[in-house]
Amino acid sequence: LDGAFDIRDPGWPEAVNARPMVLLTNPIDDAIRADLADDFDLRLASATDGMSLRREAREASFVVVRAPLPPELFAETPRLRAVVRHGAGVDMIPVDAASRHGVAVANVPAVNAPSVAEYAIGQMLALARRLPQINAALHAGNWSHARGYADDATDLSGKTVVIVGMGAVGQALARICVAGFGMSVVGVRRTTTPADDAVIRHLPLEHALPLADYLVLACPLTETTRGLIGARQLALLKPGACLINVARGPVVCETALVAALQSGRLAGAALDVFAVQPLPEDSALRLMPQVLLSPHLAGITRESMKRMSQGVAAQLRQMQAGHLPQHLVNPQARAAILARWASLETPS
Repeated sequence: LDGAFDIRDPGWPEAVNARPMVLLTNPIDDAIRADLADDFDLRLASATDGMSLRREAREASFVVVRAPLPPELFAETPRLRAVVRHGAGVDMIPVDAASRHGVAVANVPAVNAPSVAEYAIGQMLALARRLPQINAALHAGNWSHARGYADDATDLSGKTVVIVGMGAVGQALARICVAGFGMSVVGVRRTTTPADDAVIRHLPLEHALPLADYLVLACPLTETTRGLIGARQLALLKPGACLINVARGPVVCETALVAALQSGRLAGAALDVFAVQPLPEDSALRLMPQVLLSPHLAGITRESMKRMSQGVAAQLRQMQAGHLPQHLVNPQARAAILARWASLETPS
């Protein structure tokens, strides 16, 4: 399902409501929103908790997703035709529940991959050069102390990065690491999709981990990857390795990660995602100066927001015209989706 499909039913109404309701769980690019407002009734959710989303989506034809949807939403939204993820990962969407109710699920894959890859590189550089500690010391007025951190700084050149997940993000990161920094790249992937094997080795996880100076997690969250990195896997890393997580928090056993950091086996970590989000106030991770924290924003830049919003807008227009979305995530529910769409007098 790589392209748009014309599935217009012979009985599809030609005179459709000009402004079907679209609930945005969070803001999208301003210019794209303004353009969509000509054809859609766009409403921004007042809050992103489950009860608010269930209540405010009741009359929606489409939901644009940047926050987790409760499974109950699909039984309470009789006009809902589709939910579109403003991004690639669909773990925020209960896909099975959507499919049971004949609701299409779409996403916008790959467009934020360069942004996530650049984030990972930036955090690797910050960890290698100890930039947060240097910045804090200099802000505190201690020039000599700040310079002292450089004695323990390291280069990225010549180091090995193990990337778990060789999709769009993993491949973008691998290209930067090889071409930009002269690093060795070892990829860990579950499929045999094409990759640049001339510069990237692919190994099973447990063979790859002992090679890593940097372990970057860039895989989707599935039942297979949930808890993928636990105490046993962390123990396989060489002492002084660093971990960067741009995947999803539950890919890592957080308790084991904290223990590895506290023991000094891991030199540092950069975490953009967590087992519980927002990160709890009492999390031990907040107290560790060797841990760089960010609130799930690796894929968010001005440019990536525009690209993701453009991908969402294009698929909303496809569906309003009676076509399945270009990036349909639940094709197994195609018959149920078409039956639901046909049962609606208008798309709004």
